[in-house]
Amino acid sequence: MANKDTASRIFSDFMRERGFPSFGAKSTVATDGVRIIVGGDLGCDDADGQILTVMQAMPREQDARNGLAALIVLFPATPELTERSFEGQMWDRLQALHDRDSADFVWDWRVSSDPSAANFGVSIGGAGFHVAGLHPGASRIARRAPMAAIVFDPHAQFRALKSVGTSAKLRHAVRRRDVAIQGSINPMPTEQDAASAARHNSRRFTRADWAYSFQAGQGVCNV
Repeated sequence: MANKDTASRIFSDFMRERGFPSFGAKSTVATDGVRIIVGGDLGCDDADGQILTVMQAMPREQDARNGLAALIVLFPATPELTERSFEGQMWDRLQALHDRDSADFVWDWRVSSDPSAANFGVSIGGAGFHVAGLHPGASRIARRAPMAAIVFDPHAQFRALKSVGTSAKLRHAVRRRDVAIQGSINPMPTEQDAASAARHNSRRFTRADWAYSFQAGQGVCNV
């Protein structure tokens, strides 16, 4: 990519494409709720400090906005990776972020720190986040982004949508659009359907015996 502005524009255009299946992401973009950070290589830590600064402030900023929010971190210098390689590098990056964050913040008790649990979430700044990885080597067309990226959505949004019955409607709409793009239903279960939400965070299809050695800090936030 020529520069950070170019990377942000290319990815924003990708999200606005008619075929992009996530209505939630489209809504967040439409309401200016998306923050984009441009790093370098997914395998490097050059953007970790900036990522943590933004994520640690997101819960307060979201409360002030009272609207949808998301952080998208782009890694345009990442070479094209296989799905397994991308998954490994994504989890390494999440581990590194958590290790730095845990020096100042404890784990959000509302999300599990066990990747095998259905309500797993990555806790940053004392708040849980749902994670989705996108990259050029993804097998699902809709997740085949122009560059490696990690999307962080506050778990509080999913709980709020579920409480008013909106999440199921959005899930069905996403599946219909995904079938229209790919010609088949996405074999990866959704967060609500999966025994382990973390199994598909990298958007790679995995089997039930999938495991990842994410090590969370011991502290738990009860506020």
